[in-house]
Amino acid sequence: MLVAGIICEYNPFHLGHAWMLEQLRQQGVEAIVCAMSGNFVQRGDFALLNKQSRAEMAVRCGADLVLELPTVWSAAGAERFARGGVALLEQTGVVTHLAFGSECGSAEILYHLAEILDSEAYQAMVQQELCSGRSFAACRRMAVKKMAGEETAALLDTPNNNLGVEYCRALRRSGSRMTAITVPRAGAAHDGAPKDGVASASYVRQLLMEDRAAEAMGYLPEKSAQVLLREMKEGRAPAKMEHCERAVLSCLRRMEETDFLPYDGGGEGLYRRVYRAVQEKCTVSEILDAAKTKRYSHARLRRMLLAAYLHLPTELPPEHLPYLRLLAANQRGRQLLRIMQENHVPILTKPAHAVRLGAAAEALFKAEAQRTDMYALAYPDVHQSRCGADWRAVPILL
Repeated sequence: MLVAGIICEYNPFHLGHAWMLEQLRQQGVEAIVCAMSGNFVQRGDFALLNKQSRAEMAVRCGADLVLELPTVWSAAGAERFARGGVALLEQTGVVTHLAFGSECGSAEILYHLAEILDSEAYQAMVQQELCSGRSFAACRRMAVKKMAGEETAALLDTPNNNLGVEYCRALRRSGSRMTAITVPRAGAAHDGAPKDGVASASYVRQLLMEDRAAEAMGYLPEKSAQVLLREMKEGRAPAKMEHCERAVLSCLRRMEETDFLPYDGGGEGLYRRVYRAVQEKCTVSEILDAAKTKRYSHARLRRMLLAAYLHLPTELPPEHLPYLRLLAANQRGRQLLRIMQENHVPILTKPAHAVRLGAAAEALFKAEAQRTDMYALAYPDVHQSRCGADWRAVPILL
């Protein structure tokens, strides 16, 4: 059986996502398994909707099985995000192909670029470029240009190609049996205006943040829009960091300068800038602007602040997950689950069963449950933020 795995956020699930799933079906894919971010996403922010709602969107709109990618990977940079997602899909034992969208539409080209980025020659070249003081992204592009030419380097100018390269690198490093396939991105650019009736997830989020929900609904499949509308009526969407900003600031202000050091990663004193900004500024936005340098992006800084707020572990996590948590599935997805369970894959369907899977599984689940409680503070209606949501949640089965 040809089973495609997708590493995703679906924040929220929009028409472009639905189009990609349709394209995979047309290419002969028989089942689609999603490794989907939990309640916190790669740009260092709270997801617009909670993980159960986004998983429901996905299964109602074409996916068969949705498994949770825990926060330590989902709120990380592109490399760790990709490695965690690939590890999760590989661990299922049923996924044969890793599918993703890209601007170039060629998995072969991106795999070749991944080989370049993993070479010793590239590592030496990029270290030389970093002496210029420019951002890592700019130095990486220049190193690739010198090694492989402008056409290859230009692949790094677009976000989906960038993430696709990291997926290919993760496949190579892990020795995965999965084959990479890519679908050319359709409609709007990553952060651009709508095109051909398709809007990017960032554009839809912007509409919702501006209380333009009716306009945003037009860029979602009907079943996805129904889930969003329900969550908005219940006071659980859109989740915004601003709703719990004082909680975030309180956490950051209790930290000493050296407490930020483990979240730096660059070894260039960024943690000192962040600490000073926390002491001097009154909002998260002001802290980000004050700490920003040409070398570090806002997304990098947001991830740093979010990691500090959530007390995320700073060491590289193991690439073997102690459990795969089921969020949602349809009938075909449940068939895959049975195969996985027969092969002794540690599937978690009931929160109370985490303890049966060992100490590592119990520790991870308890940590994720606490992070969900912190996420719930971002709901519009504070009365929806009662603790223990992860302990009460059950998989959505359609």
